[in-house]
Amino acid sequence: MQRILLFLYSIRALLLFIFLEAVAIWLIVSFNSQQGSVFFNSSNQLSGTILGYRSGVMDYFALTSVNRNLMEKNAELLAELQKFKNPPDSVFIPLDSALFGDIQFKGAKVINNSIRLSQNFITLNKGALQGLKEGMGVFNEEGVVGRVKGVSENFATVISLLHTDLLISSKIKSTEVFGSTKWDGLDSKKAKLLYIPRHVDIKVGDQVVTSGYNAVFPEGISIGTVLEVKQGTDTNYLDITIELTTDFTRISYVYLVDNYKVVELDSLYQTTGIKNEQ
Repeated sequence: MQRILLFLYSIRALLLFIFLEAVAIWLIVSFNSQQGSVFFNSSNQLSGTILGYRSGVMDYFALTSVNRNLMEKNAELLAELQKFKNPPDSVFIPLDSALFGDIQFKGAKVINNSIRLSQNFITLNKGALQGLKEGMGVFNEEGVVGRVKGVSENFATVISLLHTDLLISSKIKSTEVFGSTKWDGLDSKKAKLLYIPRHVDIKVGDQVVTSGYNAVFPEGISIGTVLEVKQGTDTNYLDITIELTTDFTRISYVYLVDNYKVVELDSLYQTTGIKNEQ
C-alpha cells in the first residue's frame, strides 16, 4: 500500500494535469452548445458502434442455440406435414387413423463425419434417452443422409449414404420407375442408381427420390439427379450415375424418421428371408 501511495505521489503533477483537463473539457461541453453537440454525437456514435460489435459477437455465439431450436421446430412441422401427405391413389378420409401417427421426426446435431473411407459413418449428439433407435432413416434439408446403425444413451452412429453396403430404395420421380441407390466408393458427390431396366426412358437431370416402399424413409425425399446414362454391357439394366443432392462435406444438423412400423416390417423381412433395402 505504501508503494502505491509513493507511486501516486511521484506522478502527482500528471494526475493534476489530467484532472484539470477533464474539468476544462466538462466546462467547454456544458456551457457551449456547439461543442457539446459535437461531443455527444461523437460519443453516441462510438458507443453505438461498440454496442453493435458486442451484439454481433453475442449473436454469433447464440447461433448454436438458435439452430437447435429451429431444428426441433422443423422436425415438428415435418411430422405435421406428413399427416396431410397422402399417396396419389388414396382418398382422404378424416377418420382413417391409418393415415396418422405412424411417422414422427426428431432432430440431432452431427458431431463427427467421415467421407474419405469406403464405409463412412456419422455420429450424432443424441441417443436412446432422446428417443433415437436403431434403423431410423436420416436426412437433412438437402436429401438422404443415411440410416442409424447403433445407439447408446446419448449418442448414435449412422451408416452414411457414402457406405458401399447401404442400399436406398429409390425411384425416378418423372416416371415412377423404382430401383436402388448405392455408393460405389469413388466420388463423395456421386452414386449409382441400380436395377433400372434398359428400356426405361431416363434423361439427364431427372430427379431421384426415395420410393416410400419401406418404413425407413417416407416417399419423395431427395437423393440426387441423373448425371449420366449408359447402356449396361453385361446386364439388362442401365448404368446410371447420379449426382447426390446432399453435400456430405458440410452436414451440421439432421432429421431422423421415427416410423413405428419399422420394427414389425424388419421382423417380417427376417422371418421370410427377404433382404430389406433401406
